[in-house]
Amino acid sequence: MKAYHLNSGAGAGGLVRADVSKPEPANGEVRIRVEAASLNYRDLLIRDRVGQGALNGRVPLSDGAGIVDAIGSGVVQWQVGDRVVASFFRDWISGPFKASYVPSALGGDTMDGMLAEYVVLPATALVSVPAHLTSIEAATLPCAGVTAWHGLIARGAMGKGDTLLVQGTGGVALFGLQFAAALGARAIVISSSDEKLARAKALGASILINYRDTPDWDVALMKATDGEGASHILELGGPGTYDRSLRSVASGGNIVQIGVLTGFGPKPDLARLQWENADIIGVTVGSVEHFAAMNRFLIEHAIHPILDRVYGFDEVPEAYAHLRTGSHFGKVVVKL
Repeated sequence: MKAYHLNSGAGAGGLVRADVSKPEPANGEVRIRVEAASLNYRDLLIRDRVGQGALNGRVPLSDGAGIVDAIGSGVVQWQVGDRVVASFFRDWISGPFKASYVPSALGGDTMDGMLAEYVVLPATALVSVPAHLTSIEAATLPCAGVTAWHGLIARGAMGKGDTLLVQGTGGVALFGLQFAAALGARAIVISSSDEKLARAKALGASILINYRDTPDWDVALMKATDGEGASHILELGGPGTYDRSLRSVASGGNIVQIGVLTGFGPKPDLARLQWENADIIGVTVGSVEHFAAMNRFLIEHAIHPILDRVYGFDEVPEAYAHLRTGSHFGKVVVKL
């Protein structure tokens, strides 16, 4: 079969295509014929580390969907031909997060990912693809979709009448926007692009702020909400946005901390959280149980993920390059 490997000898791209043996499922495992995989900002961070040499040979990308192709002994919940999508953390099935789950993140330091024609995973690490979604759509769900679900709904309890602030129009942001619209929550979107803001409005956003034209977007947000602020904030930016998020959160609200899109830097002053009785919810994706609950919600509300571009298997370097530009609206996908 064909697969992509991270390789420090591959130049600036850090990726090589390789012909490798097709894996065989052992007891409790299934083999998936991967039909699509999607990229996340995490994948750029991982590829940037390839020059250190520690990731040589690793199959990248955490997100992928396909067809069950073969079944190992002891597997009863899946059959050949079932449409499945892999969970980001192979070993986090349900319950609270444990540090021991970190090494099981697909496409990371210790675990191969989904950018291969065939992948073997434990049967417990998979969920069914919602019937109304294609494999290309389902491949966008494991990281971005589950992250938004876990932070905003499973732990943040966002519902009708709440106000969500979404930073940008990437994968996590647009899933959050779609969830808010389905629940009857008001959504505020900030972006540097009027075109993207117009597209966000079509998805249900009601307050639009161009932060390039309005750098003090937190002031504009507070004015637009009559001084109340946002009950839920998807904090995706990191040091470049955190202080403004703190000034935008409503009393009793939640900042769902996810991203480092502006890099790593000074820590914000968290004092306002105390006076507003607000919380920070730290989120790194979610469990198989979270994934299955989100899929039921997608089915109930007939939600389709937002696709930006779909690349062929020969165009993986171009897919990475496009994601790095930050010009995407929704998810970048590779079709196998």
